[in-house]
Order: sequence, then structure tokens, then C-alpha cells
Amino acid sequence: MYAYIEGKIALKEAAHVVIDVQGVGYDIKISLNTFSAVKSVNRCRLYTYLHVKEDAHTLYGFSTFDEKELFLYLISISGVGPGTALMVLSSLPADELKDAITSENVKAIQSVKGIGAKTAQRIILELKDKILKAGYEAKIDIFSGQAYNTIQEEALSALITLGINKVAAEKTVNAILKKSGSDITLEEVIKQALKSS
Repeated sequence: MYAYIEGKIALKEAAHVVIDVQGVGYDIKISLNTFSAVKSVNRCRLYTYLHVKEDAHTLYGFSTFDEKELFLYLISISGVGPGTALMVLSSLPADELKDAITSENVKAIQSVKGIGAKTAQRIILELKDKILKAGYEAKIDIFSGQAYNTIQEEALSALITLGINKVAAEKTVNAILKKSGSDITLEEVIKQALKSS
């Protein structure tokens, strides 16, 4: 229904943004890769997918069309819903996921919370040919550090939004920050937490 939404960013968090388009605010769930792309800008265009269920209409947005296409590939697989697909794209950047699929690296895909061995194998089986034909290019953003407390709060917010238990998320985030100190970025904290949860 919505190919893309472009406008001013009214609210920006690690797991979602609100884009103001002429006075209408669109609440859009995003991956960490997309967050990295939009966190330092005031306006953006997100390529969107509207997921419709009986009890909710949810918008998902991506900074590149390639990431959106990879998301659509993932949700076409039985047992992989939008939430799981977003978790996969938040844990593994698109280029790493593509490499894992094409090299049949089950362990890399299985490292994502909620993905078991059978689902990882199904992802590889169903997407390998599509990925090879599509020829994705890696798009990695340079991350910049943030203050410790801000990282802790935003990481917890993102993890809870992604469905992680609050107590478990706090314990994991605190352990990661204690180990890494202020040299770690928000995206890295969330990725490590997703892999260890």
C-alpha cells in the first residue's frame, strides 16, 4: 500500500521512528541498520511495508530498497513473521545475512534470537538462489559513539520493543556495557544482546 514514506523525523528510537508527513505522523518499526542510516538526519525516506493483521496494522521501514526486499524475502518463509525478520536484520546487517545465506552458514543465522536450526536451514534453502540472482551490495554505515546512559536506555527500549524480557535485557545490556565501556556503540550493544539473549 505504501511504497515509501518521506518526511521530517518527529521521533527517533533504535527500534522505531515517527515520520511527520504534512501533519500526519507515521509510526514505523525499523531495523538497527536503518536506525544507523537515519540517526543523524532530520528528514528521511523509508521504503515501507504495511503488515495487516486482524488486530493491528504495522508499518515497517527500511533506509534502502535492498533491505526492504530482503525483509520481504524473509517473511515469505513459513515460520518467519515480520517481527522475526526485523530481528534477523537487526542482528545481521544485510550483507552479513546475504553472505551467511549464500555460504550456507547455518550457525550465523541461528545466532539470531528466535531462529532455530530448522528455520535457519529453511532460510538458506529458500533464499540462496534469490540472493545470488539479486546480487545485493553491502551497505555499512560508520557508527558513532554515544553517552553511556543514553546507550543503556535506548538499548533497553529497543530490546523490549523487539520482545526481549525487561529483566533479562537489563542484565545483558549492563554486562555488555561493563565489559566494553564507552567504546561501544548503541547498535553493537543491541546486536550483542540479541545474540546472547
